[in-house]
Amino acid sequence: MKLSKGFWQTYKEAPNEATIPSHQLMLRAGLIQKSQAGLYNFLPIGLRSLQKVEKIIREEMNKIDALEVSMSVVTPGELWQESGRWDGMEGLMLKAKDRAGRDICLSPTNEEAVVDIFRRTVKSYKQLPLSLYQINIKFRDEIRPRFGIMRAREFIMKDAYSFHEDWDSLEKIYQEYYKAYTTIFERMGLKFIAVEADAGAMGDAKSKTHEFQVLAKSGEDKVIIARAANYAANLEKAKTQKSNVNFKFNQGPKELVSTPKMESIEEVSTFLKVAPSDCLKSLVYKGITGDREEIIVVLLLGDDKLNEIKLKNFVGHEHLKAISADELSHLGFVKGQIGPYQLKVPARILFDKAINMEAAYVIGGNQADHHFINFVPKKHMELAFEEVDLRLSQAGDVYNHDGKDEEVEEISGIEVGHIFQLGDKYTKSLNARVLDKSGKEFFPLMGCYGIGVSRIIAAAIEQNNDEFGIIWPTPIAPYHVYFVVLAKSPEMIALGNEIYETLTSNGIEVLLDDREGLSAGNKFKDADLLGLPVRLVFGERDYAADGTLELKVRKNGQVKKVPKENLVNEIKELLR
Repeated sequence: MKLSKGFWQTYKEAPNEATIPSHQLMLRAGLIQKSQAGLYNFLPIGLRSLQKVEKIIREEMNKIDALEVSMSVVTPGELWQESGRWDGMEGLMLKAKDRAGRDICLSPTNEEAVVDIFRRTVKSYKQLPLSLYQINIKFRDEIRPRFGIMRAREFIMKDAYSFHEDWDSLEKIYQEYYKAYTTIFERMGLKFIAVEADAGAMGDAKSKTHEFQVLAKSGEDKVIIARAANYAANLEKAKTQKSNVNFKFNQGPKELVSTPKMESIEEVSTFLKVAPSDCLKSLVYKGITGDREEIIVVLLLGDDKLNEIKLKNFVGHEHLKAISADELSHLGFVKGQIGPYQLKVPARILFDKAINMEAAYVIGGNQADHHFINFVPKKHMELAFEEVDLRLSQAGDVYNHDGKDEEVEEISGIEVGHIFQLGDKYTKSLNARVLDKSGKEFFPLMGCYGIGVSRIIAAAIEQNNDEFGIIWPTPIAPYHVYFVVLAKSPEMIALGNEIYETLTSNGIEVLLDDREGLSAGNKFKDADLLGLPVRLVFGERDYAADGTLELKVRKNGQVKKVPKENLVNEIKELLR
């Protein structure tokens, strides 16, 4: 493309709301344009990159015999009402009524829609397994959209769904998707890791699920890895053990002591001159299923954090929420002084497994400004309790593999793909039945496989940038070469155009900066900002002096002087 005929505008500064590199650089480099909070238009150069991402995805999906469909962005409310999720999307679903008064919504996800397509067509096990996928727009009405297209309300997603006769078939296709996703992100030139994840409300007890995380310092997600054991899991799923805790034993009798105006673990441990891990932290939650409510008190070591996903999975309630300070008081708890001993409120009590039940701890006294010291759970607990793994993993923990403990690391990532084994949750709720070999009806098992297509662009930029701008991985760069022509004479301008035509005819994608009225410095700044893999400079004086053009690799700054006749081979070699 020739910029003199193009549609492109760059900016020196990004809006104040753009706080992460990808958001700033995509706006400054003219890849996207904000329409409204969480809504973005892809402009011509940004769209080229998006289309390259889609092309790679389609090629790998087709290789595993996934069949492409295109589902309507607006879905009937009756499908969601049938599955029971119409009222359960927690405000993310944008709902409306059409002129006939029928409920409709903008699709935040497509399990219901694809099962409806399936049940209208597939009647026999002989038609299984089946994989359908689409690349389409989703809309989730985020309360606080942020980080540009990283967490936008409207986004482009590849979602695929597979249908199976049994778990063996589902596992086979699941592994095919796992390998396909690995190939997809490798082809895009991204550094990524596949990690174990939690299926949450998506799957059932047998469900397997993995996330694909692009590694980036600014990533919101935290990943726990044990390199020697080849183990990786997201923070919510990770199964690690706390290491090097110096528990205290035989500390003397349990005693109620004054802790005036002290509510936090930090305040109490400092005042009593003990380590935070010598205190037990009490957290109060409410579990709700239908009309049934249950108060849950969770006990953790004072320097640990709760993994709410583990808690929700264990207690099994449809909804789980932390109880507010006002509600604590209303229920009879004393904020900042809650403990498991002499608890006056009926509750389900859960001790985290990292707690040594024979050690002595500081706990809340269940009365204002008081704590118990030397509380030993095994000795002093009067109420029924359960022990369960509830803590959030962290760097410094250990992972046990083949009888050996390995200290784990915590790294940051950006989720760009997620694969689930859904089981029969959605085929059952939508009554999608198929006949088996004996003529009996059964509910097929499903797998679900998503890729955040537009999010990949942002993730790639988060992983590949410097103080000057973007550094595109070659496979998804909008163009291969940023060609700057610095010439005034008609002959040299014509020669620059001839070089441009030669490169493009040899399959090299060239962005020709032939804009008039811009200095060489401004063109070079725009080249660095856009960050195409190679910059080519045709300078009239340099060419007249030695017959060469300058090639510069954006990623490492390598510079080469190359004769015109060698350009095609040199550039193709650099791009490889």
